[in-house]
Amino acid sequence: NATLTRFFAFHFLLPFAIAGASILHLLFLHQTGSNNPTGLNSNPDKVQFHPYFSYKDLLGFLIMLTALATLAMFSPNLLGDPENFTPANPLVTPPHIKPEWYFLF
Repeated sequence: NATLTRFFAFHFLLPFAIAGASILHLLFLHQTGSNNPTGLNSNPDKVQFHPYFSYKDLLGFLIMLTALATLAMFSPNLLGDPENFTPANPLVTPPHIKPEWYFLF
């Protein structure tokens, strides 16, 4: 029982440790800069993140949000399950409902 408790605790704490190490790595990387072993200047080849990728991601998010909101508001039953539209009968269990396999023994 103690081994299982330690295993669960380890798996709960591991993502926080990885996130902390990643943040520490990014902090050190931004303070000192990355290493360039070839010595070549690669600044002209860079595309800055903010003006290009931020606006591109924002545009993609807005397009998907508009599409999903339109689908949800104007045709909400389009992607629904047909079983949801059958009238409920509290006296009869639907024939497709079966217990899970481990409840059959």
